Amino acid sequence: VQLVESGGGSVQAGESLRLSCAVSGDTISTNCMGWFRQAPGAAREGVASIGSDGRMTYADSVKGRFTISKDNAENTLYLQMNSPKPEDTAMYYCAARYGYICPLYPSVYSYWGQGTQVTVSS
Repeated sequence: VQLVESGGGSVQAGESLRLSCAVSGDTISTNCMGWFRQAPGAAREGVASIGSDGRMTYADSVKGRFTISKDNAENTLYLQMNSPKPEDTAMYYCAARYGYICPLYPSVYSYWGQGTQVTVSS
């Protein structure tokens, strides 16, 4: 499974951004997909995940601001980032795992993209 993120960049606080993750080698419709992020000097943390049944899970820090979605026909995962804050600045990664449970623990995901940088300035 190969994952390629895009859509990162530098934005002002409150300026929306949408990340994309193109998947090849397998279909996302039957897998758990997730977005994770890692700021300098910090551990990688879960942001949002979506299961094969469409069930979504969010970290408390992004609830109400970020939305995860997927397009099964395009085999693409998205993260819509609304009202981003400077503390959202990080490298963002998409990841995939086989299974029906989609936790926000990076250690249980087997496949990772290279990441896309998001910088939010105040």
